[in-house]
Amino acid sequence: VNLLFVFSFWLDIQMLEGALTASRFVGFHLIDLNSALQVMLAHKHIITNLFIGTGTVLVLWVIFGGRTFCSWVCPYHLLAEWAEKIHLWLVAKKLVTDTPIDRRLRTVFWIVFALLAVVTGYTVFEYINPVGIVSRALIYGPTVAVIWVIFLLGIEIFFSRRFWCRYVCPIGLTYGVTSAAAPLQIKYDLDKCVHEGECRAVCLVPHVLEITKMGYASDTTEYIGPDCTRCGLCVDACPQKALSFTVRGLDKIV
Repeated sequence: VNLLFVFSFWLDIQMLEGALTASRFVGFHLIDLNSALQVMLAHKHIITNLFIGTGTVLVLWVIFGGRTFCSWVCPYHLLAEWAEKIHLWLVAKKLVTDTPIDRRLRTVFWIVFALLAVVTGYTVFEYINPVGIVSRALIYGPTVAVIWVIFLLGIEIFFSRRFWCRYVCPIGLTYGVTSAAAPLQIKYDLDKCVHEGECRAVCLVPHVLEITKMGYASDTTEYIGPDCTRCGLCVDACPQKALSFTVRGLDKIV
């Protein structure tokens, strides 16, 4: 997805213009949900083009589950995965320790960034949004803002694993709302599970797999929570195949 932007710009095709936060595909606006929200809060009214572009993206992520964006599209997420591998290696060598933070902090940041947009009239979050910074750097070349991204990765390597995605990023929280109603889900079959925890060990957002702990599931078949990024790591890791991709509704028919 990111390379589509890169090639379109460098080959001067002008079919896909802009970056991940806001773009035009053959002239049709496509706007990141959180970016559109920030802009409309800053301007204090609904902007027609933003509303149309947001609606298109909203439909897409309602179908696939909003946080699918995080694991399959977000360029910063890929960098964070590499940073996590380094972090885990350093932890294994006992050179650093992980410092977990209350994940409810992300909700606090979501509210803070929304209020800043309303009060200042500026999309404050977009100035520090590593998703937009990395996306624009890939397409148009790096700027001094890349230093901020390196700083965030440094925190994730030496201090707190997945710091930005787990505890700060309002994009994931915004997209998570759309995941609740998404047809594409990861299904958990309690009858197949022996609770060995291999799924939680590889999960990028392990709190969504609390349901796989013994005594936590309320039914024999459950769907993983809206924070799930549909990365599929748990599906691959589970030796009993208790976790699987499914389309909600169709799985009961089949």
